[in-house]
Amino acid sequence: MSGHLHIKCAALLFALVYLSSCKHHQSTVKSTRPPAKKTETAQHTEPQTPKAETKSPEKNQGGSSVLRATYAERLNVPEENIKNEKLYQFIDDWYAVPYKYAGKDKNGIDCSGFTGVLYASVYNKKVSASSRAIYEETKRINVSDLKEGDLVFFIINGKSVSHVGVYLQHNKFVHASTRRGVIISDLDEPYYKKYYHGAGRVK
Repeated sequence: MSGHLHIKCAALLFALVYLSSCKHHQSTVKSTRPPAKKTETAQHTEPQTPKAETKSPEKNQGGSSVLRATYAERLNVPEENIKNEKLYQFIDDWYAVPYKYAGKDKNGIDCSGFTGVLYASVYNKKVSASSRAIYEETKRINVSDLKEGDLVFFIINGKSVSHVGVYLQHNKFVHASTRRGVIISDLDEPYYKKYYHGAGRVK
């Protein structure tokens, strides 16, 4: 019995030595292999929209002198030309309000709605609710006779007036555009020059 036990112990010892040797050999082989290459996943980053196209002008918080300086720069006119502070303060308060069809507040407003609110707040006058109706109730004037507060009209959709803005100075007008909300634009910009239809003065 002890002889069989001796043989089993010898066989077990041999097996352990053999397995240990194999494991060491595999470890050595593994360590000599070149490291696997990392697979890098390319990340696509959407280009950012230029700040100039997205940034809304800062609201005036420095009093009338800053307001005059701000709008003199935007209209490219001398500061002394900015006399109707009530008008420019109104524009400053509404600047960059988004467009919304038939909207009439700062959650969203359309061109005729903006014109109506401006006229009621600044000039204490009431105008119609659509750009076409406003056009029909105003007195026709030449573009060379435009004065601050006059209205400019455009035919963009269809065959009748579909857009209105309030003239300021130096060919500039303020309006609620469909893409950028309440902004100041120039009548000489190709887009507005193309669709310009005429000017009018509230009677």
